[in-house]
Amino acid sequence: MRWICSLRGFFAVPLILFASMAHGAEDTIKVGILHSLSGTMANSESALKDTVLMMIADQNKKGGLLGRKLEPVVADPASDWDAFTDKARELLANEKVAVVFGCWTSTSRKAVIPVFERLNGLLFYPVQHEGEESSRNVFYTGAAPSQQAIPAVRYLMSKEGGGIRRWVLLGTESDYPRMTNRILGAYLAAEGVNAEDVTTIYAPLGHSDWREIVEKIKVLGSQGKKTAVISTISGDANGHLYNELAAQQVEARKIPVMGLSVTARELRGVDVSRLVGHMAARSYFQSVTTPENDAFVKMWTDFNEQRDNITNDPMEATFIGFRMWAQAVTQAGTSDANAVRQAMYGQRIKAPSGFEVVMNTNHHLSKPAMIGKLNPDGRFDVVWRSINPIKASVWSRYIPESAKLTADWTFPWVCGGCAEPTFKEW
Repeated sequence: MRWICSLRGFFAVPLILFASMAHGAEDTIKVGILHSLSGTMANSESALKDTVLMMIADQNKKGGLLGRKLEPVVADPASDWDAFTDKARELLANEKVAVVFGCWTSTSRKAVIPVFERLNGLLFYPVQHEGEESSRNVFYTGAAPSQQAIPAVRYLMSKEGGGIRRWVLLGTESDYPRMTNRILGAYLAAEGVNAEDVTTIYAPLGHSDWREIVEKIKVLGSQGKKTAVISTISGDANGHLYNELAAQQVEARKIPVMGLSVTARELRGVDVSRLVGHMAARSYFQSVTTPENDAFVKMWTDFNEQRDNITNDPMEATFIGFRMWAQAVTQAGTSDANAVRQAMYGQRIKAPSGFEVVMNTNHHLSKPAMIGKLNPDGRFDVVWRSINPIKASVWSRYIPESAKLTADWTFPWVCGGCAEPTFKEW
């Protein structure tokens, strides 16, 4: 495994080592890993780095790809969006990686897309996102709003979900929460919810003092209408938020919190005994009982020698993306970005979720929606799931300027609102 480092001391490496490295590069396919291993997002992203390393090790045990071993090249942007851009450029321009698996926040993804488009790299992005974007250089294996946020609200509005009528949209001050909340606001309006019954609150990334915000949520929930929180809080701020929810005794039966960017991993260290019943919306939970999930969890625990037995949705999305990329490379007979991109369309695997997921020409997966409830062990038990995988709606029909747009990257490439400027109507 190689790590990208600063140039200091770089030129002091003996020329004989350069020759050895150059020869080795010819015999390997380099795989870039672009995840924060320090800073506010490290708790979430470090596991995704290790998931890619696990997949590379597994593939190498099978002989690699095309008769060549895979070589990981790890870059740590340290939760700094400008650093994501710099590290992406190093991976593509200097390291010549064939593919990159990385990013968590939409802000980091948006920061690197111009680099991937300019240098024609491939990025596999494994986290839920706000949609309203499709790049020919990105494959999105996380859920779009039509696969997560909208089903979550529909569930809470139903009798089974509590018949919620008042909403608190709680988010981090960044791209994903703001656009997701805009879509949810438009969806709620379309469902007849009055504007005064929707309250939007934002906090800084990494926010730690949630006392006043939770107090405000409790006041809103005490005014006679069934109230729920939709949370798009990311990173280690989740731990602080849920600790405050527990401290102020915000019970799920009174004010349920539906997390869109929280997993059992972010809740490690939180006293969940007073949080049982709060929810999360995902495409995968570790509690699903399928042979594929049993194998996935075993693969993970074996890889880290039983030190960590927690899997989550972004890890599963990373697993799916890697397997599909490997299949596409094998099908194309090359790791060349253009050939792999074309081979990706229609790739499918039986995912740990138990569903067969497929990559569509809009660069998004068809994948299931699930609702999980937090149990006393700090895991989420699945209480609802879609019957079939849901095809991602990249452009939301609830946003007027997006309603007639779609993304289709079959030849000739067409993508509404992307760098390739042609619009295609439904």
